[in-house]
Amino acid sequence: MLRLRFPGDVHNTISAVLVLLVGLLLVSAPALAQKTAKPVLHGSHWVAVTGKPLAATAGAMTFTRGGNAVDAACAMLAATSTMWDTLGWGGETQALIYNPHTGEVKGINALGVAPTGATAEYFRDQGMVYPPEYGPLAAVTPGTPGGLMVMLAEYGRLNLKQVLAPAMEMAEGYPIEKVQADNIERRREVLSRWSYSQNVFLPHLDEDQPEQRAAPVAGEVFRQPDLLATLQKLVDAEAAALKAGKSRKEAIYAAYERFYRGDIAQEIVRSSQEHGGLFTMEDLDQWEVYVEDPVTTSYRDIDVYKLTTWVQGPALLQALNILEGFNLKSMGYNSPRYIHTVYQAMNLAFADRDFYYGDPYMPPQEPVTGLLSKEYAALRRKTINMERNDPNTRPGDPYPFQDEENPFLQLLENWSPIPPTADSDGIDGFQQAAVMTDHESFVAGTTSIQAADAEGWVVSVTPSGGWIPAFIAGSTGIGLSQRMQSFVLNEAMNPFNVVQPGQRPRATLTPSIALKDGQPMLAFSVQGGDTQEQNLLQFFLNMVEFGMNVQQAAEARNITSYQMQSSFGAHKAEPGRLQLTPEVSAWARAELDRMGYSVETVARTYSPITAIFFDRENKTMWGGASDYGEDYGVAW
Repeated sequence: MLRLRFPGDVHNTISAVLVLLVGLLLVSAPALAQKTAKPVLHGSHWVAVTGKPLAATAGAMTFTRGGNAVDAACAMLAATSTMWDTLGWGGETQALIYNPHTGEVKGINALGVAPTGATAEYFRDQGMVYPPEYGPLAAVTPGTPGGLMVMLAEYGRLNLKQVLAPAMEMAEGYPIEKVQADNIERRREVLSRWSYSQNVFLPHLDEDQPEQRAAPVAGEVFRQPDLLATLQKLVDAEAAALKAGKSRKEAIYAAYERFYRGDIAQEIVRSSQEHGGLFTMEDLDQWEVYVEDPVTTSYRDIDVYKLTTWVQGPALLQALNILEGFNLKSMGYNSPRYIHTVYQAMNLAFADRDFYYGDPYMPPQEPVTGLLSKEYAALRRKTINMERNDPNTRPGDPYPFQDEENPFLQLLENWSPIPPTADSDGIDGFQQAAVMTDHESFVAGTTSIQAADAEGWVVSVTPSGGWIPAFIAGSTGIGLSQRMQSFVLNEAMNPFNVVQPGQRPRATLTPSIALKDGQPMLAFSVQGGDTQEQNLLQFFLNMVEFGMNVQQAAEARNITSYQMQSSFGAHKAEPGRLQLTPEVSAWARAELDRMGYSVETVARTYSPITAIFFDRENKTMWGGASDYGEDYGVAW
C-alpha cells in the first residue's frame, strides 16, 4: 500500500491530496492504458489478422504468393472454416471491401436463406417457439463458399487453387488446438446423433467405453478427408474451365456452379433430407451472393460503413448518431456517466434493431433512411433519462423521418422488450434442447478477419455459422449453418424477420470500415453474437474520443449490456443487466447500481476485436488483436 505523509496542518494535507487526485484525473486514457498484453503490429506492405494463428499464417502465405488483401482474406476465411473457428464451410459470410481504384466501399452479402417449407406455421406445428438451435432444421443455405468465390472472382488477383491451398493442406491434417479439441468433447452427445458428424469429430468414440474421450486431443493431427475431397472438386472445376480457355474469373464461377448446382449440392440436399432437413436443389440453385452498397454515417468527420439491416450493423451507426450529441470525452473513460450514456444509446439502437431489422430483399421494406436520420437520432437522444436506466426502452418511429407513415403502429404499440418464451406462450418449447448457456449463446458465433495491403485494398469480414456442434452434410465434410434460430415466428416481435422460404434471418455479424477524408482509417470487427456491435462501438470510441492506439483499444475492458433481445436460442432479454470489470472502481459500480443497473463484476468482458489502423502520416499500417483468446496477426 502507498502511504503518503504530508508536513504541516490538516489543511495542507487535504490540499496536497486534492492536488494529487486532480493530477490523476487529468491523466489521459491512453496514458492509463499504455501497457498491452500484445504489441501493435506494424507493416508497410500488408497486414493479416484473424481469430487463429494458423489462419493468420495462411493470410501471410497468400500475400507472399503475390495476392492482394482480398486474396489473403479469402485464404484466412477458408482456413478458419477448416479449423471450425466458431464457423464451418456451410455457414455464412459477410464482408466490407474498400477498393482503392474506385474509392468505394462495397458489401458482400453471402448469408443463406430459409429453405422450401420453412414457415412460421411449420415450426409452430413442431411445437417450437423459435426455430431450433442446431441440426438440419437450423440450417439456412450455405453461404461461405459462394461468398468466398464471389469476393475472389470480383476483387482478387489469384486463382481459387492458390487461395484454397493452405485450407486444403489443413483438411489433409493439422495439429488441433486444445480449445477446439475440448469444445468437440463437450459437444459429443449432440455430435454423436448424426453419423456424418460423428465420423468427422469423434474419431475415438467407443460405445462400449462411454467414459473414454471421443474427440481428438490437443496436438493430434485432425484429418477431414471428405472436406478435402470437396475442396478438390472446386479446384478441379476451376482447372477444367481454365483448360477450356475460360478467364480466371469465369473459372472461379465454374467452381461456384459445381458447389451450388452440381454434385456437391446434390449431396448436401440428400443428406439434409435424410435427417429431416428441408433443403431442395432449387433452394441452392436460386440462392445468390449480393455485392451491395453499405450504409454509412459520419461521426466527428469520420465516415463509418456497415452492412445494412440483414445484420445488426446499422445499430452501431444509430448509436453513434445519438452519442454525437454528447461530450463523451469530458465524462471520462468508463466513468459512471459515460457508461450510462453509452448503455442508453445502445438500448435505443438495439430496440430499433429488435423491431425493424430484417432482410432488405424481402418485403416489408425496412425504414433504413429514417433509422439513420440525424434528426431521428436527436429525437431519440431526448428520451434518455440521464439519472436512471430505463428497462422499458422501446423502438421509436423512424417513418416520419423518411416522409412515410408507419404501417406497424399497432404492433409497435403492443411491443414488449421481453420476448415470448415457452412458458408465456403455452408451448412446450424447442424440439431440440439448447446446447449453450444463455451467456454462451449471447457471445458465441463467429470469427473475424482483417486484411490490408500497400496498394490500398482493405477487407473486413465477420464469417460465421456451422459452428460445433455442426451437422455434417453427408460425404461433403461441410458443416451446415445454424442461423435459422435468428428468425422469429411472431410478427409482434419483429414483422421484418418472420421466417419464410427465401428470406435471410437478421444476423448479428457485422464487419466495419471507417474512412477519414475519403481514405481508409480503420478496418475492425469482432467475434461474438449480440455483443459484437457493443464491442465495436466502444472500441471505436476508445480510439476517436480517448486517443487509444489500435492495440490499446482492442484490449480495453468493455461493458456488456444484456438489455436487447438475444438473437439466439430463446431470444432472452435482461433489461438492466450490466457486466463490467474490476478496472471500474467500486464507487463507480455502486453509482451504477444506484442508477438502476444490475451490476456484475467479471474478470473479463467478451471483446475479441481484430483491427487495422491506417497511419497516413507515415504511410504504414497498425494491426491490433485482442488479448482475449487466440486472435493473431502477421504484418510485413
